[in-house]
Amino acid sequence: MSLIVADSVSKQYVTGEVTLQALQDISFAIEPGTFSAFIGPSGSGKSTLLNLIGCLDKPTTGSLTVAGADVAKLVGPAAASFRGKHLGFIFQDFNLIPALTVGENVEYPLLLVQRVPEHERRRRVARLLEAVGVANQKDKFPDQLSGGQKQRVAVARALVTDPKLVLADEPTANLDHASAFAVIETMRRMKDELGTAFVFSTHDTKVVDQVEILYSLEDGKLIGTEDRRSGVKR
Repeated sequence: MSLIVADSVSKQYVTGEVTLQALQDISFAIEPGTFSAFIGPSGSGKSTLLNLIGCLDKPTTGSLTVAGADVAKLVGPAAASFRGKHLGFIFQDFNLIPALTVGENVEYPLLLVQRVPEHERRRRVARLLEAVGVANQKDKFPDQLSGGQKQRVAVARALVTDPKLVLADEPTANLDHASAFAVIETMRRMKDELGTAFVFSTHDTKVVDQVEILYSLEDGKLIGTEDRRSGVKR
């Protein structure tokens, strides 16, 4: 069973008399536990599509199912609950909370949307900080970390709720080459160990080189798909 199914998804934004066609008639399916990316120039619709998958916005037309749920029907608390149970998010600017330590940042989703006992929260935080290689930074604050370390913390935070899917919007955009490569390798290893699917929106060739499935977007349209596992292009 596919984790994500998009069927003729379109998205329009209307401002006054101006209509922007951000996505047009897009269809695809993404399997559980895969490493996929939407690629294309700025304005191609990559981030819009991730917002739809992440229940942060809704399609104008078409059907979009994520983890068995019709996301167009999820609103308010129901959408927040769904995101908390099934999705993790990684952003290019890290989005760590400055006033919280590294450990508290990773723990935060468990306090926000999941009522997890304290001993289990501590276990999960410790396990993931060790897994992404920043266990020794647990008591530091974000402004004491390098960019690469911040993004590793963001990866741990995205995974702490045991999500089926992590959405990563330009996650290496603010990193140098070495840090970007290390973060990508960390995410790929987490995918292999945990079975979590990762879906990227990216311009970065370092990310593109590592993913299994590429979806190419241009002017809001899906113009090509490459499955590197089978070598099939369409």
